[in-house]
Amino acid sequence: MTTSRPHRWPRRRLLLAAVGAPALLSACQGALVDERFARWDSAREAVLALMQGQQQLQHPAWNLPQLLQHLAQSIEFSLQGYPQARSAVFRHTVGRAAFGVFDARGQMSHDLAEPIPGAPALQADLSLRDAVQRLLDAMQAFAAHRGLLAPHFAYGVLSKAEYQRAHLMHLANHWSQMQSTQAVA
Repeated sequence: MTTSRPHRWPRRRLLLAAVGAPALLSACQGALVDERFARWDSAREAVLALMQGQQQLQHPAWNLPQLLQHLAQSIEFSLQGYPQARSAVFRHTVGRAAFGVFDARGQMSHDLAEPIPGAPALQADLSLRDAVQRLLDAMQAFAAHRGLLAPHFAYGVLSKAEYQRAHLMHLANHWSQMQSTQAVA
């Protein structure tokens, strides 16, 4: 009497699909949905604009300087390494497939209240000016970087162009939480 293992084949197909999805989707790279984050220089302008206007952040746990620190951490960790990473299997399958989908859509969606695994706590009392400067410094360091980049904690190894796109989508995703409080005449 032989016993079959029908549960292995669907899992194997899912694994193969997850591994192959980014390659298939990379040819369909979508335009970034938020034009402010279509290019690195326009993203820097959006960050600088925070100093000129009043922004209200719709976030369950962070204030605006904490959000900017979170965004800076993400860029800094791409240069120096993430404190914690998902398993290698996750990064090579689910994580890589997720990046492929985001890249094809031109838009990231993730839990906007989730800190980077293992990242230092975000300072609640940091000034907006200091938080903006930290993010701008991180962006400048990334732009100037010529060496290898650290594997992303969820997506795994990314090229510089892929990382830049991931950072831009990450910025845009969090920018969706901001609303201007300037009065309209």
